Amino acid sequence: MKSTHGRIVHVESLADLDRRLAAGATSLSGWRVRSLDLTERSEVLARCRVAGAAFLGCTFASGDAERLLAAGALVLPTMSGAPLDTARADLYTAAELFGDGPYPDSLDARAYAWSQQPPTPETALAQALHDHAVDQALASWVTGRRLVGVMGGHALARGSEGYAAAAALGHALARSGSCTVATGGGPGAMEAANLGARLARRSGDELTAALTGLARVPSYRPSIGAWARAALDVCAAHADPVETLGIPTWHYGHEPPNVFATAIAKYFHNATREAVLLEVCDAGIVFLPGAAGTVQEVFQDACENYYADESSVAPMVLVGGSYWTETYPVWPLLRSLARDRHMEPHVHLVDTVEEAAALVVRGP
Repeated sequence: MKSTHGRIVHVESLADLDRRLAAGATSLSGWRVRSLDLTERSEVLARCRVAGAAFLGCTFASGDAERLLAAGALVLPTMSGAPLDTARADLYTAAELFGDGPYPDSLDARAYAWSQQPPTPETALAQALHDHAVDQALASWVTGRRLVGVMGGHALARGSEGYAAAAALGHALARSGSCTVATGGGPGAMEAANLGARLARRSGDELTAALTGLARVPSYRPSIGAWARAALDVCAAHADPVETLGIPTWHYGHEPPNVFATAIAKYFHNATREAVLLEVCDAGIVFLPGAAGTVQEVFQDACENYYADESSVAPMVLVGGSYWTETYPVWPLLRSLARDRHMEPHVHLVDTVEEAAALVVRGP
């Protein structure tokens, strides 16, 4: 079943495309337009904001594909046959997913394009087998590690204060030596936390220099390739990284995985990925400011802690007093849920990432 309501919209006929545009749609972010002949739709596409849209196996008038790419859309050819190993034994690396060529030729882009083909029993089975293999590889990877999660907004731009704060959090957590940093593996706050953790053996000045370099390419839009290359340059300049985990998904294929995670558990099924991410973070989760996705993760984690016995509760630390009480008043409800439960002393609201790191590093 394909979703047509919410952040992901599947458009598979010209009639559906025209209907949605006639209804007033002007932003195609999150749209997946598949196998359409768009040669007669140049003018209407030019009037739309296409950053975050994916065009899969479509045909365009001359120059339109290049204009869409420049505006931040993802344009990929049709793929046939699984481009990846559905019985792999290890987690992914950034080098494996991105390769050396243009992003549309990468394993990451080809896997996403393949996953968006019309579903068949064979492709469903292949994706299920792949995700099971990633499950097994991840279970092996986390054994013996104490993982702390960092969650926050995917839209956080390099060069912003929030991005620098998320990197400082990842740096402090990993530098303590008591835990391994795990994130959702995407851009924004997730990338920043993986960056800070990766460079935990480096000084604060070296982290600041890396942040300055990355700020020259603040977003993966319009060019995923340029965004990834800037990050790969940072990786190349800092050998001997600290291990850090990313758990992204091809469900949001227009958002690439960040390259700073040394191990990448990438799933096709987002529901599986979300549950696994919460499950592996046995040392707790720090929630940085974010929007609906981060709010969803707060209460998914709260549900687990609400029903947990005393030995299984993991800390929850929300960063940003005014953000979580005024902008998105999550804290009052979370505090009410925690009252008189085993989780109550493990739920915290702080104003700085330094406070958050101290709470998590302190441990049980």
